[in-house]
Amino acid sequence: MRKSGDAIELEIFRNLFISIAEEMGAVLGRTGLSPNIKERKDYSCAVFNRRGETLAQGSHIPVHLGAMPLSVQAALGALTFEDGDLVLVNDPYRGGTHLPDITAISPVFVRGRPAFFTANRAHHSDVGGMSPGSMPLATEIFQEGLILPPLKLVSRGRLNEDVLNLILANVRTPEERRGDLLAQIAACEKGRGRVLEAVEKFGLDQVERYAGLIQDYTEIFLRKTLRTISPGTYAFADFLDNDGITEEPVRISVRITVRGGRAKIDFRGSSPQVKGGVNANAAVTISAVLYVFRSLIEEDIPVNTGLLRPLEIVAPPGLIISARFPAATAAGNVETSQRIVDVLLGALAKAMPGRIPAASQGTMNNIALGGIDPVRGRSFAYYETLGGGMGASRERPGLSGVHTHMTNSLNTPLESLEKYLPLRIRAYSLRPGSGGAGANRGGDGLVREYEFGVPTRVTIMSERRVFPPYGLAGGGPGRRGRNILISKGRRTVLGSKSDVTVQAGDVIRIETPGGGGYGPPARKKESR
Repeated sequence: MRKSGDAIELEIFRNLFISIAEEMGAVLGRTGLSPNIKERKDYSCAVFNRRGETLAQGSHIPVHLGAMPLSVQAALGALTFEDGDLVLVNDPYRGGTHLPDITAISPVFVRGRPAFFTANRAHHSDVGGMSPGSMPLATEIFQEGLILPPLKLVSRGRLNEDVLNLILANVRTPEERRGDLLAQIAACEKGRGRVLEAVEKFGLDQVERYAGLIQDYTEIFLRKTLRTISPGTYAFADFLDNDGITEEPVRISVRITVRGGRAKIDFRGSSPQVKGGVNANAAVTISAVLYVFRSLIEEDIPVNTGLLRPLEIVAPPGLIISARFPAATAAGNVETSQRIVDVLLGALAKAMPGRIPAASQGTMNNIALGGIDPVRGRSFAYYETLGGGMGASRERPGLSGVHTHMTNSLNTPLESLEKYLPLRIRAYSLRPGSGGAGANRGGDGLVREYEFGVPTRVTIMSERRVFPPYGLAGGGPGRRGRNILISKGRRTVLGSKSDVTVQAGDVIRIETPGGGGYGPPARKKESR
């Protein structure tokens, strides 16, 4: 560990790096073309050192951020960076999460070498594949969309039109994809400029020194937190509803051993990887682990690679949480990551009684759709996630209708959605009574109804339709979610993973899960 620096300067540099990542996010959100980027803010930005280790990140999407250093390091291993380059990668087996998440990486050259990197990851509403929105019920990754190994979209400051045209030729909405990719370039360039300003002001040696000290600072606080936990081994298991291909539940199990300021997180009791697309790669699992252990720290600390140092993650290749190529992974990022969080928190609830909340909705309720818009005379593709109930804690009830844990995106305003797509939102409200009972109730889920104006293919990737979110300390489970197709007055309950083609006038109704309750419900007084 490095010699400690000045506390005031450490705070200055901590906020400096964070502000760079936040400013990158502001540029990306304001210049992106798609509603998924402009409205839902489904993107993340971060700053890295020359080894591809995170220094600081914006307050964006947890599942993106914990995995992003692996993409930066994959690019470092595959290519030689030159000044003015920008590299793209979305391959889940090279640090990506799933194919719609495209990462843009730009080097910051100082004294003739890359001293830092700026990077962002944005979810694109379509990257090809067998269904619009690129969240299909696939059985191998090749069906899910265009796979991008590390490649240069910008080379020495010049846009590589051949690479861009290849990407745009493989998607349903090329104009939108072009706009979002250019926004990612702009965000990286903004970050690069801000890092160079810092180097010019403080000097490279000082910036690099405090970049390292910030990682040490984060490590110290996690070790301090781990020492407050009684030494021991704590286990928990929960299940995914199914993999979308069969109806068999999928087990995720963890054993957390805490001792001496360190923690070993062992997933070896989990199911083998499956045929359907709920497989998570190692990068997603690392993201979930980092998110949970960061959440244990009460102090306001920067999130960076220092969090990994006290942690040992045991996840042999070939499990549902560490899938091997070419397993399908579209839902591993969005759904399995949430269940990994649930089992980690379930185990830690035994280690830290009273400090861990009940399970939140445990799903992102992914809706991907697309078709041909006859008015505009072109293809459309769209993707969004829906909020639900937050789990209650000992101190307070859960929030209702919010995104939880591994997602941090916003909802798409109805006006924007209806202007952009040939559909209307027929209902959008909370789902009363869906939160689990308890001394503190779980938060309620949402109800959202999509009425389609043209024939549309719809893919739903969701969870907690079979196994409800658990309560804690005597609290009740949250209500399970439901997906319903309403066609010509007939209601059909759909599975948690569904792929349907709807006709004009049909309605898809999504009822999202509530959060688990905390503590036994108060008994009603008997009437005399």
